[in-house]
Amino acid sequence: MKLPVKYNPVPFIRENYKIMFSYVFTLFFVGLGIWFIQHERAELQQVRHLVVTSRWDWITLGVILSIVYVFVHGEMYKASFAAVGSQVGLSDATMLYMKRNFVSVFLPAGGVSSLAFFSGNIEKKGVSKSQVNFASSIYGFVGILSVVVIAIPVFIYAIFEGSIGAGEWFGLVAVFVLIGAIYLLYRSVATNGRLYVLLVRYIPIADVFLGEFKNNQIERNSFIRTFLWSMLIEVFGIVHIYIAMVALNIQPSLLIATVSYVVGVVFLIISPFLRGLGAVEASMTFMLIRMGYSEAAAVSVTFLYRFMEFWIPLLLGALSFLLKINKLLMRIVPALLILALGIVNIVSVLTPAIHERLVFLKNFLPVSAIAASNYFVLVAGLFLLVTAAFMLKGLRMAWYFALALCLLSLIGNLTKAIDYEEATFSVIVIIALIASRKEYYVKHNSRLRYLGIQTTLLSVAAVVLYGTIGFYFLDARHFNVDFSFLQSVRYTLENFVLVESEDLIAQDSFAQGFLYSINFSGFLSLAFLVYTLIRPYILKDVTEEAEFEWAKTQLAKYGNSAMDYFKTYQDKLIYRSEEFEGFISYRISGNFAVVLESPVAAEENVKPFIKSFDQYCFESGVKSFYYRVAEETLGHFAACGKKSIYLGQEGVVDLSTFTLEGGSRKSIRNALKKVAEKGFQSKIYTAPIKDGLLQKIKSVSDEWLEDTEREEIVFSQGMFDWDELKNQTIITVENAEEKIVAFLNVIPDYAEGEGTYDLIRKTQDAPNGVIDFILVELFKHLKDSGCTSVNIGFAPLSGLEDPKNLTERSMKFAYEKIRSFSHYKGLRDAKDKFSPVWYNKYLVYDQDYDLIQVPAVLSKVIKP
Repeated sequence: MKLPVKYNPVPFIRENYKIMFSYVFTLFFVGLGIWFIQHERAELQQVRHLVVTSRWDWITLGVILSIVYVFVHGEMYKASFAAVGSQVGLSDATMLYMKRNFVSVFLPAGGVSSLAFFSGNIEKKGVSKSQVNFASSIYGFVGILSVVVIAIPVFIYAIFEGSIGAGEWFGLVAVFVLIGAIYLLYRSVATNGRLYVLLVRYIPIADVFLGEFKNNQIERNSFIRTFLWSMLIEVFGIVHIYIAMVALNIQPSLLIATVSYVVGVVFLIISPFLRGLGAVEASMTFMLIRMGYSEAAAVSVTFLYRFMEFWIPLLLGALSFLLKINKLLMRIVPALLILALGIVNIVSVLTPAIHERLVFLKNFLPVSAIAASNYFVLVAGLFLLVTAAFMLKGLRMAWYFALALCLLSLIGNLTKAIDYEEATFSVIVIIALIASRKEYYVKHNSRLRYLGIQTTLLSVAAVVLYGTIGFYFLDARHFNVDFSFLQSVRYTLENFVLVESEDLIAQDSFAQGFLYSINFSGFLSLAFLVYTLIRPYILKDVTEEAEFEWAKTQLAKYGNSAMDYFKTYQDKLIYRSEEFEGFISYRISGNFAVVLESPVAAEENVKPFIKSFDQYCFESGVKSFYYRVAEETLGHFAACGKKSIYLGQEGVVDLSTFTLEGGSRKSIRNALKKVAEKGFQSKIYTAPIKDGLLQKIKSVSDEWLEDTEREEIVFSQGMFDWDELKNQTIITVENAEEKIVAFLNVIPDYAEGEGTYDLIRKTQDAPNGVIDFILVELFKHLKDSGCTSVNIGFAPLSGLEDPKNLTERSMKFAYEKIRSFSHYKGLRDAKDKFSPVWYNKYLVYDQDYDLIQVPAVLSKVIKP
């Protein structure tokens, strides 16, 4: 009986819904910013005038301050590491900030999630991973704390001055409550107080993390320096806004600069992607207008501030990768250019065209074509923002999509107002894409097709959101309709699927262009969806019987493990190399290829096999990790740059020394005696097994699954497979009427001189001790067959005596203290009575952040 290999797009949604939500939420903010600027389009001419007539000496000062700002962040990182007892140089700390700041643009929850990256150079200089994580946490916490601290006096002063309404008192009280709660929690943890006890009682695993916090003593003076550097960073932000006001010849105000800065930072924190792009611009502009500035002045100050505070550090971060040219750079630079082109397109459409060029163009193109080009460029800009992030994955499909959007941007910018500046930038991006095309070789396959489907659906959601917001906030004069929310949704959906709304009549060119943008977006989204559906499968998702037979011949040559039998089980995929003999057995789950143990190959070929499979996975768009790897083979993986974490132990009983004599075997002897006295005996059936016997043990198996409320699982063990069991030795425990109450099946074990079993199941009315009874019969049978040892299986989490990091301490705590893990202790105790020799087993992986997904991935892999 073959086990079908199933792939379902739903796991992808479940595993990546946060990223998808981040994209939609971000596009909402971008759309909000676009709507706001479009609504104030009449003011943009004044914005251009303010920028052109600005004072470049002050702008130069702001740029210099931005460079100093980057090094101040480096000093803050340096102080954070000193707070945990680690010494890091300013150059390393500054480089760490620039790289993390750059990559945070492309990550969900960017500022927080970026703290997991680029610590390799620091770790090589003797700083442990635990210290890196703790120092990074201090950096992130202090960064938020300094915003809160600087907000308190600003709010108080602003309230008394009457610049802010009395409603902000509630926000101020909430800040005090938050700070008080944090302080009380800190004191309680430090002194094992009541809050600490309650927290550990209801969330036991928190004890591990709080213990890690207490074990890493914070050096007070360095922590204070970290806070002071962070406060200086906040001052820099306020000064940047003040400089922007002076440079634009606008009446400066330190209070208004501070208030608008605090508001902008709050929106930066809550915006989960693209570092607040759109959200900060809209919120700061709104606050500046509320504080008395004209709309043009507010927009100008915000844009100039973001140039100094956001874009210059981002550019420096991109340049930091130039110090070490690598493949990452070849992906990051095009992604950054794609992001920049998307923003250029949007800004270009929303700013007034140069009149002389537009007049000249009207001699060759109709007005409707020029209007359509405007909205094609706008839509291309929106899609480029999303495509930029997928470019980092190295997807070939993303590269093609980006190239098509760049070509559309090139043509659109030329035909909307002869904007040769934007068109030239499009050409530069196209050249960069062509130059880096070899780095985008992740092939499109059956799973990546689901990624394409999800991307399309995400784009659909973004466009529907864009259209709904647009209809809802448009002035009634554009359509002579004051749209309700439901009307906005309805007309967006109708125009998205290219259905003409007879009662929706555009009153001007802007309204008609808005409809065109939704129509064009719908056409692109639906066309892309159709394309992804018709893409052929490339990554194989099933193994032919001939491949399994070939793999079994390889096991005969190179097999050395009790797990080898399951490497040719019907749930597995087989990877083989053209260069040398052997294979790797794995399953796909989500974005991971999960390998069972090590490659089956000659010792000298194990390391090359690992590298070959990693390259295959990389080209196929998946990551790999290896499950239940033996300790003696870890060196091969370490040589390939991989990491490992303890999983548990596997027990092997020495049959040559095993005996039932002695005080330690008393419980086993008693169990055997009780079972025998009740009239039960064991029987051994050799292959081929008759169907009648298979039917009997099938009933036992079904009853066991029902009583234990379990389901069949595979991957590192088998399931009740009629065809497999028919060709194996079966040991049963039966009464005088030949009723079977327990059974196990003996499976091939490729370790020299070793035997093992797979399923061991019993009925509810089986006598106590029946498992010990049947295992002893197995030992006798294997010893009579010439085996010198027997593998009695895996005991998860057990045997971890000296945990080395937070993850291992968490595992040890769960194994010893948490009730839901108690069955693992019971399993270990049941095996320990046979006095086996225990061998450590490990999970091998590439990046620490992959560990977060390991439990979910494994839970899917073990399902038939």
